Amino acid sequence: MNKLFVSLLLTMGVAGAATAAQPIQGDAAAGQAKTAICGACHNPDGNSLAPNFPKLAGQGPRYLEKQLHDIKSGKRVVLEMTGMLDGFNDQDLADIAAYFSSQKGSVGAADPQLVERGRGLFNGGDLEKGMPACIGCHSPNGSGIALAGFPHLSGQHSQYLAKQLTDFREGNRTNDGDAMTMRAIAAKLSNKDIEALSSYIQGLH
Repeated sequence: MNKLFVSLLLTMGVAGAATAAQPIQGDAAAGQAKTAICGACHNPDGNSLAPNFPKLAGQGPRYLEKQLHDIKSGKRVVLEMTGMLDGFNDQDLADIAAYFSSQKGSVGAADPQLVERGRGLFNGGDLEKGMPACIGCHSPNGSGIALAGFPHLSGQHSQYLAKQLTDFREGNRTNDGDAMTMRAIAAKLSNKDIEALSSYIQGLH
């Protein structure tokens, strides 16, 4: 009898651990009602009109959810969002991420004079500097790899992209993980590289 009881407890414990390990599923419909505060900067559908605020529409939910958690905890500092997520729990953040990821992202235009240089860096990297191509993580059309948490980039505002790349390069943004992948790549980019790459991605689709 004791063995049966212990076995039952162990089984329940394993099942409980498995349940706890399951990621929270976001609800896009529920998320829409929670994004009113987001719309002022990112637009209600996530296609921000301001070039300094990122477009969230069509972004992978895993990436979005991580950024929301990082911003809430202070791991990623975004001054404009200070304290704005404090009232949201994990389910709320998952719902918000699900809503924005379900929206269709808009595409901008690239500066024709910067396209060649930007395309070269995005598709081929820079072998001399040891910089890998962006397509490895963000795909040839900039759609990213949602399941891996690699962000969708195509159509993103060039001004916002340039700031993020510069912040990674200067160490002002550090939430790219222990491998420091983006910091290592951005360290190899000049200001002109960042300008060309950001412009190219803005028009990529």
